[in-house]
Amino acid sequence: MRCLLSFTAILLIACNTSVETPNESDELSVQSGKHNTITEEEIINGWELMFDGQCTGNFRKYGDSALGSAWVIQDHALHLNAGEMDDWQTKGGGDIVYQNFDGTIRVFENFHMKGEWKITPQGNSGIIYLVHEDTAIYPYCWMTGLEMQVLDNGTDNSPGHPDAAIHKHRAGDLYDINAGPSDAAKNAGEWNQFEIVVKDGHLTQILNGVVTVDRQLFNAQWRADVAASKFHEWSGYGTYTRGGIALQDHGDKVWYRNLKIKELVSNSLD
Repeated sequence: MRCLLSFTAILLIACNTSVETPNESDELSVQSGKHNTITEEEIINGWELMFDGQCTGNFRKYGDSALGSAWVIQDHALHLNAGEMDDWQTKGGGDIVYQNFDGTIRVFENFHMKGEWKITPQGNSGIIYLVHEDTAIYPYCWMTGLEMQVLDNGTDNSPGHPDAAIHKHRAGDLYDINAGPSDAAKNAGEWNQFEIVVKDGHLTQILNGVVTVDRQLFNAQWRADVAASKFHEWSGYGTYTRGGIALQDHGDKVWYRNLKIKELVSNSLD
């Protein structure tokens, strides 16, 4: 079955019938039909729905033409059903990118993205943006794109992912570049609301209403911060002012829903 509508309303390329049975904890919200919808007002204001809870066709694997079998729909969420591993990622998984009708990666320069994620206990994932897709030079999308960390930070009574102990590696951080408030994230298994805004080279990341990153990109300070990070090994990291959106496979179960994006108008007079 194919779902083809205008970008101005909802971008749906193809339906994937790999759907898992909802968990009891989410049955009420699924039945309410409140998730993965877009209003007429949002459409008029330029928002597009990236995922409708029924089709996975807006996404494909980074550097590939199809979506891996481990990415499924569960509880009306886009879910990485991590299990058997292929190196450090999920067999049949991989990082996935938001695509155009023709299969090319959909790129943004000035944009506002928002949605929700939840992570399994001790899990790790990420929302990666300004991705330049060239697998001959960059085998992974995080070699060019910036990452808003998705992570189980743990609690006083339960250990989180090991990265939670690392400065700049906690949920909501701009991974390995900027640390945000340590208490912005909710516990594993709970839904977190996020926003990412890039406009005229300025970045804002928001997690559950808390601004975790607010900074300028592509200037001297940015280059110095990249040079001091693990990403100094990849010359293309953080250099592309236009790029795609990716969801990361870090080998752990993760869920995404209510994903929306809006292109913003530049304030530049150029």
